[in-house]
Amino acid sequence: MMVRCNHRHILVLLLTLSIQSLIQRGSEGFTPIVSRARRTATSPNRQICKTDGVNPSQRLRKSPSRCVQLDDDASISLSPKDFLNGFIRPTIFAVTLSFATILSQPVENARALVPSEASSPVSEVTSVTASATPKKSAYDETWNLVKKYALDQSFHGQNWDEAYSKYWAGLDLSSIDDEERIMKATKNLVASLGDKYSRILDREAYSRIQKFDLIGVGATLMPDPVTKEIIVGAPPVAKSAADEAGLKMGDVVFAVNGVETAGRTAFDIIDQISDDPNAGVVTFTIRSKGSDAVRDVTMKREFLEVKDPVSYRVTETRSDGTKVGYVRIVEFNSIVKPKLEAALRDLESQGADAFVLDIRGNPGGAFQSAVEIAGLFMSDKLATDVVDGNGVDLKFRTSKDKVIIDEKDPLAIWVDGRSASASEVLAGALRDNCRAVVMGDTTFGKGLVQAVYGLENGYGLVLTVAKYLTPGGTDINKVGIVPDIPKEDALPSAPGFLPLLGSDTSRVDFKDVLRRMDSKVCAPIS
Repeated sequence: MMVRCNHRHILVLLLTLSIQSLIQRGSEGFTPIVSRARRTATSPNRQICKTDGVNPSQRLRKSPSRCVQLDDDASISLSPKDFLNGFIRPTIFAVTLSFATILSQPVENARALVPSEASSPVSEVTSVTASATPKKSAYDETWNLVKKYALDQSFHGQNWDEAYSKYWAGLDLSSIDDEERIMKATKNLVASLGDKYSRILDREAYSRIQKFDLIGVGATLMPDPVTKEIIVGAPPVAKSAADEAGLKMGDVVFAVNGVETAGRTAFDIIDQISDDPNAGVVTFTIRSKGSDAVRDVTMKREFLEVKDPVSYRVTETRSDGTKVGYVRIVEFNSIVKPKLEAALRDLESQGADAFVLDIRGNPGGAFQSAVEIAGLFMSDKLATDVVDGNGVDLKFRTSKDKVIIDEKDPLAIWVDGRSASASEVLAGALRDNCRAVVMGDTTFGKGLVQAVYGLENGYGLVLTVAKYLTPGGTDINKVGIVPDIPKEDALPSAPGFLPLLGSDTSRVDFKDVLRRMDSKVCAPIS
């Protein structure tokens, strides 16, 4: 999604668990969705936060100024509102709006959890800053972000102020010629947290996070901490559409595609853009910093090297007339929602009335995508609770009136020990709401959310910032989701990546699935 950004742009993938996935401080788990953070003297700028007053549909008159066509692509106040807006919402941009894009991944992939290895989980953030100088070292930026947003506020049992002095000893942090040593010290600082999911990304690894960019122009949006206006919260990704269009950090975004941003969050804007997933361009109405002039900037949306994560087919028509639609999702990237919507609509048009959602081997991805996908099967239901290091609890609900599959159609979810993060968010959301029955092996068990922060020098910080609970209040970290029906009783012996053998649905008893989904048997979450 984004190629490099400033820590201000704190890409935070809200990928909870091993999901490449969105949220705040954590101890050991890595994953989610993208958000950004900015640095300031004593309190970093907030991530994308929800602003007060809602005005989502008000249209903004077009500015007479020029429209550019392109060819290419804090600290958070720890109140529930700010955590959501500044940490989680931002997550989505790492996913694009600077919002939270949090990454996550199973243990076996934790060594260099970069989105490209993403067979790992992924999912928002906060940030801190040591100084208000125009440019701080990556060491200072990282120290501040950890202090402000780490889920483990004991910092692995150490005094964080003392840790600052311990790991930079002997270095000139103001030097621009000693980057290698400074980054080594920064990596050691992060490693001292004892969290296998928190780490420093080099420039190349950080750039690969771009595949979780939901907007596709390389710009991070977030609310201004003072005015609450939506602004470009970090320098645009190098050579992205936003960069080529001349957008600068601090530019005010009055409208997106003619719809005012006042009173809206980054998530709201992402949802708006997602309503037309095939749109090749997006238009921002901008006022540059220090200017009163307003102009429209039209940018081409680019989703680099993002593979279609969805495959599907009608697997069988049974003697009782039941037609089974099978869908496999390999990761929750920036295009998973529109691809899944298209697949489900096609299966519906073919008459499918019973479904299998196969997320075996899916390590996760964007947290927001998991929540949005749950909304294709159930309307306005609690999808997950995200809890930060201060105990702030944010409840994420599915969208209203976005359901594609009849809520009475039986749904089975196939999982295994490599289903992590966002996959576990989705499975937990659907099962706890009595909308699906989980089959297979116990999932990976990554209940932690990581945020990805872009640092000033082009590197990135992945930090565990929160944990999540299923709608029923279950903490699945290190435990996983235990299936309702074991693999031996319903799944094919072949793995999901084998096109035909792995998608054999003949052993699934959909009458039993319907019985288990019935409110008389399953107690739904209110």
